[in-house]
Amino acid sequence: MDQKAVVRPVSLSRDRRVLVISDIHGNLPFLKGLLKKAGFSSSDILIVLGDILEKSTGSLDTLRYLMDLSGTHTVYFVQGNCDATPLGFLSGMWPDDVTARYGGFWGEKSTWVAMAHQAGVPVDHPRAYPAARKAIEARFPEELAFLRRMPTILLHENYLFVHGGVPREDHLEDLRAWDCMKNDEFLSQNHAFRRWVIVGHWPVSLYHPDIPAANPLILPDRHIVSIDGGCTLKEDGQLNALILPREPGGDFTWLAYDGLPTVVALEDQAPSPDPLNIRWGHSGLEVLELGEEFSRCRHLETGREVDIPTDFLREGPQGTYCQDITDYRLPVKAGDALSLLRQTSRGALVKKDGVTGWYLGRLARP
Repeated sequence: MDQKAVVRPVSLSRDRRVLVISDIHGNLPFLKGLLKKAGFSSSDILIVLGDILEKSTGSLDTLRYLMDLSGTHTVYFVQGNCDATPLGFLSGMWPDDVTARYGGFWGEKSTWVAMAHQAGVPVDHPRAYPAARKAIEARFPEELAFLRRMPTILLHENYLFVHGGVPREDHLEDLRAWDCMKNDEFLSQNHAFRRWVIVGHWPVSLYHPDIPAANPLILPDRHIVSIDGGCTLKEDGQLNALILPREPGGDFTWLAYDGLPTVVALEDQAPSPDPLNIRWGHSGLEVLELGEEFSRCRHLETGREVDIPTDFLREGPQGTYCQDITDYRLPVKAGDALSLLRQTSRGALVKKDGVTGWYLGRLARP
């Protein structure tokens, strides 16, 4: 945990398009879909800002795909906390009880659990960990070497690329690597920089208490861009690609892929006032009336009453909560293309331009 940050210089040609992606979390279809949508080619530069792994069963396939891609294209990598997780298991970084709870919760969606099973050894008890570590090292030498080569920070004269965030731009080698990777709520720490600091790690929708938007957050006054679109972790998540300006001081652009089916709105709809975005960390509820499709609930943080899809409700150590949901009605014009999350008896939960909300009008397939 006390390992220092590894800082590596990076050179970016102004003659080449530079795309930055983050927090793939083993979602290889989203990665391929995004690169295809972007028209990614060998003339481009790709920066992968960490968290290739964890939270899905596709982690190893995604890692190998990017390893192969880096052999034919210009791809730079930054290590994320989830990329360090299997390395942490191998080094015995965490106490056995913490490791056991994590592995038990995520199962095959944990990379080191999947590696152990592919190596033919169990990890169902801490007594099995020494044999599992030895088997994983023997079975996956190329993958582990690739992960271990990843730096913590890529440093350019105009940009600093890091998974979670940094408190400063100087003496970066003195920072703890883990603190740079797992830096929760980085935008709430009020840092500002000379370089543009590009980060992932914290889904951008968590910064929005009203409207759930998954698009990159660009803060010109602070020189920070946060790009984690909640891929894999959220039902409405997307994988974002930030495109750097060709010239210093130019505008950032971006595109996204969410893998959702497209529908077309047939009627106009005005946006609803004063929407609420119930998101992770702010999702405690009191159920007032349990229904088959929707349940009337009181949001504990705001005191507001909202109707929530019943299958979104969860029970945890702190009581009832829900997966991310909103009561926002999107502004829609007839003919708008929407991404469909689910159709209900009360309307459709959809996305428009990276923003999630409800549409109550009629829909058609394109």
